[in-house]
Amino acid sequence: MTGFGRTLIAISAILVIAGLLLTLGARLPFRIGRLPGDIVIRGKSSVFYFPLTTCLVLSLVLSLVMWLAGRR
Repeated sequence: MTGFGRTLIAISAILVIAGLLLTLGARLPFRIGRLPGDIVIRGKSSVFYFPLTTCLVLSLVLSLVMWLAGRR
């Protein structure tokens, strides 16, 4: 059961960090979801937005966190 408890603690910590980023996002020097490399195509009546760089950065961070969690 200790493994399950540690997993719940890790998930909770990730959710707290995500909540803080969303709450304090306007004060950060970079905007999550508006990084250089994100694709924005504006048409006459529509906007297509694909956060390519944001997806890559989040994937890298989550992969690093999971790798560190798996080492213990």
